[in-house]
Amino acid sequence: MTQAVTEPQSSSRMTLFSFAGAVTISASSSAPTPLYHLYQQDFHLSAAMITMIFGAYAFALLAALLTFGALSDYLGRRPLILLALLFNAASLVIFLVASSGDMLIAARIVQGFATGIAFPTFGATILDTDRNRGPVLNSITAFLGLTIGSLAAGILVSYAPLPLHLIYAVLLAVTLIGVLALAAMPETVSPRPGALAAMRPRLAVPRHALPTLLKVTPVNVAAWSLGGFYLSLMPSLVTVATGITSPLVGAAVVATLMLSATISAVFSRSVEPRLAVSRGSLTLVAGVVVTLVGIREELVVALFAGTAIAGFGFGSIFGSILRLLLPMAEAHQRASLFSAFLVESYLPLPSPPFSPAWRLRISDFPRPRWSMAASSSS
Repeated sequence: MTQAVTEPQSSSRMTLFSFAGAVTISASSSAPTPLYHLYQQDFHLSAAMITMIFGAYAFALLAALLTFGALSDYLGRRPLILLALLFNAASLVIFLVASSGDMLIAARIVQGFATGIAFPTFGATILDTDRNRGPVLNSITAFLGLTIGSLAAGILVSYAPLPLHLIYAVLLAVTLIGVLALAAMPETVSPRPGALAAMRPRLAVPRHALPTLLKVTPVNVAAWSLGGFYLSLMPSLVTVATGITSPLVGAAVVATLMLSATISAVFSRSVEPRLAVSRGSLTLVAGVVVTLVGIREELVVALFAGTAIAGFGFGSIFGSILRLLLPMAEAHQRASLFSAFLVESYLPLPSPPFSPAWRLRISDFPRPRWSMAASSSS
């Protein structure tokens, strides 16, 4: 494939646009996280239905990665970016009019397809236009978006009107602005034949990159399993552990993980990638231990501290793996390799919500000691 010719100024504009687009998609995907408890109350949803809502997103995302993930290497980046933004807008509209669990499942399925199309396409575009900083930028788009989406949703749900709608209206406006801005963006790769064959579900990894991908698989899966746990179960677990029912607190814990991961991905870029992965693994384990102590002892400070420590490990692992892998891909392999890596990363996402613990209601757990003491004293 020949690279489309772009002026340096156009390349910088496309880099910024792709970065902002990836962050927007990621923010949209995490916006429902603080709202699950409200949906359960307002729509009278069972725990099993909440499980299906989260799981539908994860499975749709994986399906999109396997079928659409490499397509921009053949059709060009702009058509796939447009498709991703339109899918994201459609999902947000469904969220805005949702009145049942079935509609929430539909919204999450469409959102999963939007994310699965967007991430490899935006990621490949960033590499097309800025090969030097591309791996670092790609390592923080997901974390930064997840931070913004969960925290903004928590704030709007807690303090703004229309708690089940406002965050989606804001994200819809941003997405539509992206659709309009795309018209002024340059194409970064030239189309080539083979698009239909590329849509057959498969993982295409360059031969010379495969050994590296296999070596980092265990730690990458472990890190994203933790991410899936936070995005699905942590807000409810925070309520159980602290007795605080505000959606903002649960959202803040999720945002803490993702924000510390963002910071770590940026600051670990000067460390040799293999060393950074090793250090990040140890940090991740230490953070999980501190978090478990905070949950067990009902210490909110320890819960946040452990989450921040785990996030530093998470970001170091993810960012360093991208710095190892992405430079191994040529222009016509970038979306394919990034898609394969994202499939591996997001494959653990459906597992936490399908665990037996998710089927338990908050009322099934004993209230915290300090909460019970306060109740008895009153």
